[in-house]
Amino acid sequence: MRIAVLSDIHSNLIALDAVLARLGSVDAIWQLGDVVGYGPEPDGVVARLREVGAVGVRGNHDAAAVGGSEVEWFNPDARAAIEWTRDRIASGTKAWLEALPERLVESDYTLVHGSPREPLWEYITSSPVALANLTLLPTRFGLHGHTHLPIAWAEEDGGIVAIPPVDGSTFDLAGRALLNPGSVGQPRDGIPDSSYMVIDTDRDVVTWHRVPYDIEAVQAAMQRARLPSRLVQRLSYGI
Repeated sequence: MRIAVLSDIHSNLIALDAVLARLGSVDAIWQLGDVVGYGPEPDGVVARLREVGAVGVRGNHDAAAVGGSEVEWFNPDARAAIEWTRDRIASGTKAWLEALPERLVESDYTLVHGSPREPLWEYITSSPVALANLTLLPTRFGLHGHTHLPIAWAEEDGGIVAIPPVDGSTFDLAGRALLNPGSVGQPRDGIPDSSYMVIDTDRDVVTWHRVPYDIEAVQAAMQRARLPSRLVQRLSYGI
């Protein structure tokens, strides 16, 4: 099987469509939360995910978009964008987001947004945090997003090693690991191209990919929506 893993789409339909166009034939699409927030097309993104049969989990922005108290922890730009989203999403979009679980187990994989021990909020950005979460993991592999940074945290000699991928990097699914596909809609590793990964269960390998998309078109839509200027600008730089 070939399984596409997407995260942090953040209402960026143009980026999502660029990724879907590049995927080719896949057997499943898994999404790791933060489907909405920041960007200009929450309804369009949810409609597209439903169209392709994606399954997955909710992120902190998804929870906030449907009325959750998570918004109280957002910075001013994120809060402005999620309040804009709350005011505009269709009832069907809201119902779809509300139905997303915080955790989902698919075979050998546990899907979360933040981390296995704190699925909405914890950022896995250090070896101690990654090791603590890997210890709690009920499956061989954990899939997470939230940081917007593609990375593999692999178990090695009782510890853990960080493996930052580039476009086309592969990772053999031999030992236990936490895997982050990076962000489709708002990359933050200094590369503005969308990031995602594909799991090949027949070959036991994961591959990371980058895809360019029409950033200027997304920025124009955000400006028309009067979303915060910093959110518009950062797309150009992948930060």
